[in-house]
Amino acid sequence: MTPISVVIITFNEEKSIGRCLDSVRGIADDLVVVDSFSTDRTADICREMKIRFISHAFEGHIEQKNFAITQALYPHILSLDGDEYLSADLFQSIAAIKSSWVCDGYSMNRLNSYCGRWIRHGSWYPDRKLRLWDSRKGAWGGDNPHDIFSLVPGSSKGHLTGDLLHEAYRNIPEHLEKISRYAVLAAESMRSGGRKFSLLNLMLNPPAAFLKSYLFKAGFLDGVSGLTIALFIAFGTYVKYALLREMNDKKVK
Repeated sequence: MTPISVVIITFNEEKSIGRCLDSVRGIADDLVVVDSFSTDRTADICREMKIRFISHAFEGHIEQKNFAITQALYPHILSLDGDEYLSADLFQSIAAIKSSWVCDGYSMNRLNSYCGRWIRHGSWYPDRKLRLWDSRKGAWGGDNPHDIFSLVPGSSKGHLTGDLLHEAYRNIPEHLEKISRYAVLAAESMRSGGRKFSLLNLMLNPPAAFLKSYLFKAGFLDGVSGLTIALFIAFGTYVKYALLREMNDKKVK
């Protein structure tokens, strides 16, 4: 039997963290929450549930998740965000893997809810995530805020049945706020990586993102929600490049 550490990062997740923690009971041999100084009841809920709770300053999604790995007791890790939880099928899949661990890492489909509705098409599904792995075989990377766990070359991968459930946004204002915040992080990441503003990117990438989500990935099958999501993906893409232009101009001045 392979012991698993479940590592969860949080910030102001009082509405979701209890459900997240409950969903992993029975497969977690070690459970730790790494929190970036929440101002709501996240810490109280975790302590009431007798969860190992660590406060750590947030320097970026990648940095926070790599720090969280160092707090795990076991090298085999299931990494979650506070607003995610396991479906019954995914729970059973992970339980089976514990009895017969074969690959270095395992991916799973993430099913996102939007304003109370599950989104099963477009750019949001299957939204495959590599979240269960031997931490000795890789690390978190990518570009903030879009972190990706990358296994070392030659590592083996498997895919689990069942969905990782994610309450993406409860309402449209929440979605708009996050678009703005993530666009700033993405633009800063591009600038620090030496990316220069391109008018072609600003003009072509937003409509391409819309067409990919709404048409080519059948987002239209999710009705008005699918249309809203595709439009907001395009909007976020536009804002990201517009902010990069602004940052480049300030740097020149």
